[in-house]
Amino acid sequence: MTSFPSSRQTSRRRLLGGTAAGALGFAALGTAMAAGPARSQQPPSGTYRIDLHAHFLPPDYRAALIEHGHFTIGGYPTPNWSPEEAIGFMDYYGIQAQALSVSDPGVSFLGGQEAIDMARYCNTYAADLFRTHPTRFGAFAVLPMPDLAASIAEIAFALDTLRLDGVVLLSAYNGIYLGDPRFEPLMAELNRRRAFVFVHPAAIAPDAKPELPLPDFLEEFTFDTTRAATLMMFTGVTQRYPDIRFQLAHAGGTLPFVSHRIGVASQTVLGELWPDTLPRPSVLDTATQISRFYYDTALSGAPAAMASVLAVTSRDHIVFGSDWPFSAATLPQRGSHDPAPGLSDIFDADQRMEVEHHNPLRQLPRLAEAVAT
Repeated sequence: MTSFPSSRQTSRRRLLGGTAAGALGFAALGTAMAAGPARSQQPPSGTYRIDLHAHFLPPDYRAALIEHGHFTIGGYPTPNWSPEEAIGFMDYYGIQAQALSVSDPGVSFLGGQEAIDMARYCNTYAADLFRTHPTRFGAFAVLPMPDLAASIAEIAFALDTLRLDGVVLLSAYNGIYLGDPRFEPLMAELNRRRAFVFVHPAAIAPDAKPELPLPDFLEEFTFDTTRAATLMMFTGVTQRYPDIRFQLAHAGGTLPFVSHRIGVASQTVLGELWPDTLPRPSVLDTATQISRFYYDTALSGAPAAMASVLAVTSRDHIVFGSDWPFSAATLPQRGSHDPAPGLSDIFDADQRMEVEHHNPLRQLPRLAEAVAT
């Protein structure tokens, strides 16, 4: 598979600040490993991984992004994508199948019927992929948000007719975060269907964030996932709709780290001002809700991140994610076929098999049946 390493090298050259970001990553990894002995176990062998955080850019979708000025996504140059290159990537890194999703900005950069048509195009394209490559691809449906009526209609078509494996939602749409009461009909429908929902961060409008010389995917994406998850807890979404299984991108952003902090709100003066219409958070209740989220390993396969996740939930709520093709510049150098070697510093081989294979397939029964054939 000679084409994939050269593609990665091209992306590496194009990634602004990649060298600095890599240095920061290695420094953090060194600090985490110094805090305790690493397992340094060998991962399982073979093509076994099930990737629940992997993106695709069908031709018409990518063309529309470029036409509307989206030359970068989260500060990362908008990549090319093809089924052939995706399969090459999977073969190289021991990935049995990917559940594909559309990344930020979804289809919300379009409006009205254009957004509805583009969502249908992407979802149908994905369904065609896992009909022609049934053991290699699944997909999460993109919705024409924030149009709730059209989104609920697309859920029915995508899950009932196309048989996609779940739904992808952005953390916010036009600055309105998941958990806002305006999304209540959508959440009710997802709960009725016991849907698996992948929550992916969204870029914040330039006039709503600090002016820093850093791409959004380094920090802002993690913060936005945290905002969405916290608001869903504080407005009672995760309590009212317990049958939605939410997967939080990138190890939950910063949610594991701030898990105790957000739970003490009711013990401060804030608790006295809490609206009567909202459930009042407590340390115990917040901890329970946080433990019910699923957390993926995308760009987070390191002891510091995984130890934080394990502090707030059990290992069966961790699933593998690669974030490809947006992670192309961060993958190990050519010669290593392990896409996340840092996972072996905290998980042994059996535990990695659980995180990277068994846990994802438990959540996606259609894909599990397909890969078992």
